[in-house]
Amino acid sequence: MHHILRRLDLNLLPVFDAVFRHRSVRLAAIELSLSTSALSHALTRLREFLKDPLFYRDGHKMCPSVYACQLAPFIAETLAALNKHLCPAEPFNPLLNQDCFKIAVTDYTAFCVFPGLMKALSDAAPHQSFELCHLPHNPALTELLAGEVDLALSFSEPGDSKHPDMEETDLFSDEFVVISNLNRTRLTLESYLSAGHLVVTPWNEKQGLLDSHLERLGLKRRTVIKTPSMLSSPFIVAESDLLMAIPSFVAGKLAPTVSVSTFPLPFKAPRFTVKIYTHKRSGKREATDWLKSVMVEKLKHLDKASTVS
Repeated sequence: MHHILRRLDLNLLPVFDAVFRHRSVRLAAIELSLSTSALSHALTRLREFLKDPLFYRDGHKMCPSVYACQLAPFIAETLAALNKHLCPAEPFNPLLNQDCFKIAVTDYTAFCVFPGLMKALSDAAPHQSFELCHLPHNPALTELLAGEVDLALSFSEPGDSKHPDMEETDLFSDEFVVISNLNRTRLTLESYLSAGHLVVTPWNEKQGLLDSHLERLGLKRRTVIKTPSMLSSPFIVAESDLLMAIPSFVAGKLAPTVSVSTFPLPFKAPRFTVKIYTHKRSGKREATDWLKSVMVEKLKHLDKASTVS
């Protein structure tokens, strides 16, 4: 592979390109910071390798041969591409950055993170843009590894295993509460289990997160509706007899807009932690580290938010 390139001194290609553009050995030598003698010697070596005169003198100009005219656009394009991609990355500057961050989210994590984040970035990173996407699985390791997403927002419970290639940054912890229509005035474990439930499965899981905790207690609830959408669900609950377990942060935010009653979960379940997931070999390391720090700073108050007692 690359048997031609192995025999060619690639330093000769900028010489060819400069002579072709300037039509002058002297001007090409000035551009490349070479003596005219050194540049002429380099041009001779390239002529011998390619077995073509490449340029011939016509008065004060170096006129390209037919073969040189054929080579020139390819050499120029290749040098430009190499110069662009091999150039060391400039330090990340949020005020100037115009990249688009691709982030895997659920509607819950987007609801928690992005209202405050976009407000914070309006001055700090005025040209920054985002592309949010829903993935059919969790975690987003494959997409992070392939560079298809830069970050993923998800959540985990105590004891969940960690993938060795993933970095996890805690944002805040939350817990489930239960909402129902306004007709319900109290909630016991018995009434919870006998009711129908709306269950949110953001990655189309077979069952909700709390079903696993109920199974360990030898209990089971009756799922009537399973949906990936959390934010439409409280409005369904408000006009039905269904119950729904919902993160307390969302319940508090929606309280002024939807007519539901809120109750503590009638059985023990651990708090969960909303996290930022990145791959250790992220292609935007400096940029993603900066964005993670902004998210952590702007959302740290959520851990102090009161929950339903």
